[in-house]
Amino acid sequence: MGAGAWGTAVAVHAAAAHAVLLHARDAGLAARLQADRRNERYLPGVILPPTLQASASLAALIDFLAEAGPRDGLLVLGTSVAGLRPSLAALREAAGARLAQVPLLWLCKGLERDTGCLPHQVLAQAWPEALGAALSGPSFAQEVAAGLPVALTVAGPPPVAEAALRGLHHGAVRLYRSDDVVGVEIGGALKNVIAIAAGICDGLALGHNARAALITRGLAEIARFGVARGARPETFMGLTGLGDLVLTCTGDLSRNRRVGLALAGGAPLPRVLAELGHVAEGVPCTAELLRQAAEVGVEVPIAAAVQAVMDGRLSAREAVLALLAREPRHE
Repeated sequence: MGAGAWGTAVAVHAAAAHAVLLHARDAGLAARLQADRRNERYLPGVILPPTLQASASLAALIDFLAEAGPRDGLLVLGTSVAGLRPSLAALREAAGARLAQVPLLWLCKGLERDTGCLPHQVLAQAWPEALGAALSGPSFAQEVAAGLPVALTVAGPPPVAEAALRGLHHGAVRLYRSDDVVGVEIGGALKNVIAIAAGICDGLALGHNARAALITRGLAEIARFGVARGARPETFMGLTGLGDLVLTCTGDLSRNRRVGLALAGGAPLPRVLAELGHVAEGVPCTAELLRQAAEVGVEVPIAAAVQAVMDGRLSAREAVLALLAREPRHE
C-alpha cells in the first residue's frame, strides 16, 4: 500500500518470489502502472514484473490479503509518516476483523507531526488490533529495485518478523531481526535530520574531515536521545543506526542530504521542497525532535543548527560557526 519510490521498490523485490498487489491512491497512477509496467514518476527505469499487479481499489487489496490469510499474507505500508495514520484508519474501517491477524510492516521513518508519535505508536492508536513491525535500514529504493544487495532490520513481534522473512528474505535482500522497536525507529527517523546537516556541510565544501566528524557526533546525538526514550544503545551501532546514517549522509540519492545541499546554496526551504518533488522526512522531524529533546533534557545541537537554517534564523555558514564555537567537552 503506497506506490511511491520505496513502496514500489519493495513491491518489485517481493514480486520476485510472490504474487504482489501494489495499491496506489491515485487511480490514474494505478492504471499507468498496470498498463505501462513502469512507475516513471517515482521509480524511473524499473520494469514491474508480471507477478506484480497494481490497483487503486482498497477493496481489491483487502480481498487479496484476506484470501492469503495470516500465514501467507503480508501487508506492507509504503506511505510517508504523515500518511500512516489515515491509511491505517481506512484499512481498519474497510476491513474490520478480516485483516487484523495479517502481519503488517511499515516502511516510513520519522516522527508524526503534531503528535510526535513514532510509527508503532501510531499503529497502537489507529489500529490497536493489528500486529505490526518496522522495516528499516540503509536502503535506497532505486538500488533495491535494481536487485543490488541490501541488509535491513525488522523490529517487532516474532510472528511479524517471521512473516517478513518469508516475504522479503530472498535474492539480494538480507533481513535481520530486532526487538528494540523504539531504537530502530528513532535511528531511522533522526538520521534524516543529520543528513540535512551533512548536505549543508558538503554544500559549503567543508571537506571530508568535517563530514566524518559530523556523522560521528550526529550518531552520538541520536544515541543520547534514543536512550532517553528507552532504546538500547547497541541498536545505534547497527544497520538502522550507523548503517542508515552513513548511507543517508553520503549518498547522492539521499533526499534529505539534497535538502541540505540546497540550503547551503542559500535557497529558502519552501523552494527547496518544491523543487525536490518528494517527501524529505527530516524536515518535519527536526522541529519535533527539538521539542521532545527539551522534554527529556537531552542536548541536540546539530538538530538545533539545522532548524535554525531551515527557519532562516541563521545562514548555513553561521550555523556551522555556531557549532564550532561550542565549549570543549569530553567525547
